[in-house]
Order: sequence, then C-alpha cells, then structure tokens
Amino acid sequence: MRKGFPGLSLMVQEALKRDPMCGHLFVIRGRGGGLIKVIWHDGQGACLFTKKLERGRFIWPSAADGTVVITPAQLGYLLEGIDWRMPQKTWRPTSAG
Repeated sequence: MRKGFPGLSLMVQEALKRDPMCGHLFVIRGRGGGLIKVIWHDGQGACLFTKKLERGRFIWPSAADGTVVITPAQLGYLLEGIDWRMPQKTWRPTSAG
C-alpha cells in the first residue's frame, strides 16, 4: 500500500473501470486487512485518506465482479472497524428518569 493518489486512481481506472474524478469514494484495503485508503475527488482537487487499525482487520464485503456498492452507514461501520454485516448494540438504557 505504498501508492498515493496517482497510483490508486490508475488502479481504479484499470481494475474497476471507473473514473476516479467522478466524485465517488473509492476504498482500497491493504493485503493484511488492517489498512485502508480512501480516494475522493471533490471537483477542486484530490483527497487521500488513510486509516490503519491498531488491532484487528477491516471487515471487507465480498465482491462478485470486483466492485461493491455500500451505503453511507455501512461505510461508517467499515471505517470504525465494526462488522457492518451484523452490527451489535453495545448499550441500552435501563430506565428513563
């Protein structure tokens, strides 16, 4: 995962057959699963975001044709390292007042 925006955008063009300047977020996971990079072009310039988990791996959806479309909520779970396929409630109020 040594690639920056030029290398990752070329990967999006060649492997995914998509335009990296279209305004979509493209999330690419490292081989080990503990690092992701997000590329996004906002119309004015390119943005590259990187996140590395200290423990565990990012839960990655399986792709039939090489691409996966996820909802903004699923992206939030993915970025937090939560298993987006089956999120668990961690807290529930016991009583009001």
